[in-house]
Amino acid sequence: MKIETIEDLNKLKAAGEKLLRPDILRIQVGASSSALSKEAAQVGGQLKKELEKRGIEAAVVSVGCLGLSTQEPIVEVIAPGKPKITYGRITAAVAPLLAGAIADGNVLKKHALYRTDVEELLCSTTGFSYGMASAEFTELPTAGEFKFLKPQVRIAMRNSGQINPESIEEYAARGGFAALYKALTKMTPEQVVDTVIKSELRGKGGGGFPAGQKWQSCREAGGNDKYVICNCSEGDPGIGMHKSLIESDPFSIIEGLAIGGYAIGAREGYIYLHHGYAAGRHKLKKAIDRAAEFGLLGENIFGSGFSFTGTLKEGAGAYVCGESTALMACLEGRAGEPRPKYIHTAEKGLWDKPTNLNNVETWCNIAPIIFRGPEWFTKIGTKASRGTKVISLTGNISTPCLAEVPMGTTLKTVITKLGGGMPKGTTLKAIGIGGPPAGALPASLADTPIDFDALWKAGSMLGSGGMIVMDTANCMVDMTRFFLKFLEEESCGRCFPCREGIKRMRELVEGISIGVGKPEHLALLEELAECLSQTALCDLGKSAPNAVRCALRHFKEEFDTHIEREVCPAKRCAM
Repeated sequence: MKIETIEDLNKLKAAGEKLLRPDILRIQVGASSSALSKEAAQVGGQLKKELEKRGIEAAVVSVGCLGLSTQEPIVEVIAPGKPKITYGRITAAVAPLLAGAIADGNVLKKHALYRTDVEELLCSTTGFSYGMASAEFTELPTAGEFKFLKPQVRIAMRNSGQINPESIEEYAARGGFAALYKALTKMTPEQVVDTVIKSELRGKGGGGFPAGQKWQSCREAGGNDKYVICNCSEGDPGIGMHKSLIESDPFSIIEGLAIGGYAIGAREGYIYLHHGYAAGRHKLKKAIDRAAEFGLLGENIFGSGFSFTGTLKEGAGAYVCGESTALMACLEGRAGEPRPKYIHTAEKGLWDKPTNLNNVETWCNIAPIIFRGPEWFTKIGTKASRGTKVISLTGNISTPCLAEVPMGTTLKTVITKLGGGMPKGTTLKAIGIGGPPAGALPASLADTPIDFDALWKAGSMLGSGGMIVMDTANCMVDMTRFFLKFLEEESCGRCFPCREGIKRMRELVEGISIGVGKPEHLALLEELAECLSQTALCDLGKSAPNAVRCALRHFKEEFDTHIEREVCPAKRCAM
């Protein structure tokens, strides 16, 4: 079936609605990579088998990641005309008990988390909505009352855990491709760019550069050959936002890329994928093939005269390939090394042609912005940082999770309301956000909002949004050493300041950690940090010293104690 008109798209949407809200029981099993490591694959098969024994017909569907990691495997049960019930920790051993409760029309209370009205399943590309509260199963909280979901506003994650990521019909049922249709048939490319500019969307990759401004520069660049790229190279340790979005909602990336291609005048788009994302690679490849099969990629999309193709490329996983010019070098078949940006990639990027690159989360924001308009988006977040941010919460925290919160949400709110606070008997000491280059902020700054400018002012940066919580058992000298070791190993080595500067900083911090540091080493660290930030070739090298600067700004007393008393207060360093 080729989707050529709005009527065709509505037929696709109707087919998806029948899948999301069938006449038989629908059971959704979270099957992200993390869930699969906890028996999720076995759970789906076990539930189907047990229900068949009881004579109950059911559609068992694999969906993406809801984000509540500690409750996996997560299973959602949707009976015709009934609220959706979300269950947590449904292992293969628990599956028969759940099947029995379903057969008897009951709720397995021990594992039930919350209820949601079935209309929520059909919410459009407007974002995550909770639907109407149901009077049935009143002993369960509604989704809007559930502690984990209440602080969230889901835009990039709007379909995560809600649809089968391999089903183009289910994506359409949730409003998928409506924004692409609107852009191609109701708007000029200039109007699309203007909408993104007015939305004040800033790139979610860490730098926070205005996305619309990049699009405009690329559109205004000369030449007929242009490219759009989705950066799926997620290299910071302990995070998985892009991985989760790819596994949960690949069509959202494709729709965003196609809209971006139309806006800047590009006929080709590339998705550069981290090599470790096997499940994501499968889903993206299938989504590209399905979109092409339905005419949503290829020639003359929606009869608009606009043609666009999407190509998936897998990288080797180098951290430096998260930098735009290094990534483009990889796509060209060269070593992943950055180049100076005295000429921006919007003018000369991939194969020296005008190129626009954004990361996964940024592209996932495009369709909702086009569909609803910029005024809707600017009402979310802060004046300086509109919209939301996907956060990966790990470390010394009660409930590690993946969540999407409005910009301006404080670090403390994420830790207490989403992460369940610190484990019993522990005390918050530091919060790392943005990966190794961002360093870590002290507990005294836990009220800092998640905002590009506020985090810069505090001496850190938003970066990737990977949030690591540390308690008092952690040593900040040792943590700084870890950050620098990671950055040293991941440096491409092309420029002398980065190749040698990070190494020397790591050696100095390592010396302090083992009791051979001297007071003058702190001044030397500051000097090296300044030199590196001013002279490194790419932004990754320029940002690397921030790990040291942030540590010396907020935890200097720990460095002094290591040097002056040759003692590690946390007893983590080998002294």
